[in-house]
Amino acid sequence: MKPNRLPIASALLLVLGLVWIWLSAVPDGATTSGQIPAPQAGFLAPNFSLSTPQGDSITLSDLRGKVILLNIWATWCPPCRAEMPAMQNTYQALQERGFIVLAVNSTFQDTPAKIEPFLQEYGLTFPTLLDTNGDVTRLYQVQSLPTSFFIDKNGIIREVVVGGPMAEALLYSRVENLLNEAP
Repeated sequence: MKPNRLPIASALLLVLGLVWIWLSAVPDGATTSGQIPAPQAGFLAPNFSLSTPQGDSITLSDLRGKVILLNIWATWCPPCRAEMPAMQNTYQALQERGFIVLAVNSTFQDTPAKIEPFLQEYGLTFPTLLDTNGDVTRLYQVQSLPTSFFIDKNGIIREVVVGGPMAEALLYSRVENLLNEAP
């Protein structure tokens, strides 16, 4: 009677597979751990500098240590209009704990003369930035307005929300969770 070679071959394949996994494992510290810029969850938020309507410049990387909601919007966008009160309420409630909203107006797709009246109409007190050339809109690969990026204290994008409007409860809970994390 011939011995069955199937169990021996299976065991050999299993051992070879385990050796292959062990040899091809990425050593600790050999990956970027999300520290390269990319406009998606788990990666470092791409840096940019934009001006406010008043002419002040804000650079994203200067805000490390804060939780940021980066919202790209336009005045003509109905969901953008609908979520602004929720963003303002969340900002007012949590700004003292290190939360900031950066409302990046996609100015190259908007009417610049309508921006300031829009801000006054909604009573917005968080920083509004003007993307006059569309550089940030392209950098963040925005395909639809509004698009929002929740960025943690280390500058890592934790969540991307395309479309809207976002409910105040969603905004508050996402931001609260990020604020409660250690830097």
